[in-house]
Amino acid sequence: MTEELDALAAQHDELADLVADLDERAWAAPSRCLGWSVADVVLHLAQTDEMALASLDDRLPVHLDTLAAAWSAGAASSVDDGAGLLVEAERGELGAEQVHRRWLDASAGVRRRLAERGDSDRVQWVAGTLSVRTLATTRLAECWIHSGDVADGLGVELAPTDRLRLIARLAWRTLPYAFTRAGAEPPGPVAFELTGPSGDHWRFADDAAARSATTVRGTALDLCRVAGQRASAADTDLVATGPDADAVLALVRTFA
Repeated sequence: MTEELDALAAQHDELADLVADLDERAWAAPSRCLGWSVADVVLHLAQTDEMALASLDDRLPVHLDTLAAAWSAGAASSVDDGAGLLVEAERGELGAEQVHRRWLDASAGVRRRLAERGDSDRVQWVAGTLSVRTLATTRLAECWIHSGDVADGLGVELAPTDRLRLIARLAWRTLPYAFTRAGAEPPGPVAFELTGPSGDHWRFADDAAARSATTVRGTALDLCRVAGQRASAADTDLVATGPDADAVLALVRTFA
């Protein structure tokens, strides 16, 4: 799991550098997340990293019980709704610097516990159980998405990195779940043919079924932006062909 841990640490460093010297006005700036300030985004990451820590410590159900009051304050019909309620519940309770420190502590704790657990250990997460390696990749995906949200609020453009390979692979691997969650029949074989930020070619496919696969081609950045719900496929250069082409572009997610 060295690759995943190194990528997660680098992503944490990128976000930490973004917010290291912000003043109160910058913390309060609206982020790319509708209705959330830069501070709200970092608070959300602190909350979800604390949730990941509880998962890695095999105490997620107890941790979720402590969040029940926030969820009962509103109607949470989805994971996104629940995340919004948690931010609302704690918004304003801590100053920006306290939020910052809370996220730094939680993210460091996640890296430490990931390193201590076995790669294939199974842990509880929001939608069921998953391997520790997959949990590390979901945390990478979420931090990457929200680093972009923060950067947008600060007027900063982040250069894409080869960390996107792990995020794109996560999106490819979780396609069956994405379809099931949307109430659709799982797709047939799907291949991703992507160009990484360094110009490398990345291919994700079930080789045994590659000839009949629906194929998505384009840049890894565009794929990850669509999977992270930060862009519509129609607004990117992604091209999909095959029997499930439209559905794959509509439903692909990272499920961070």
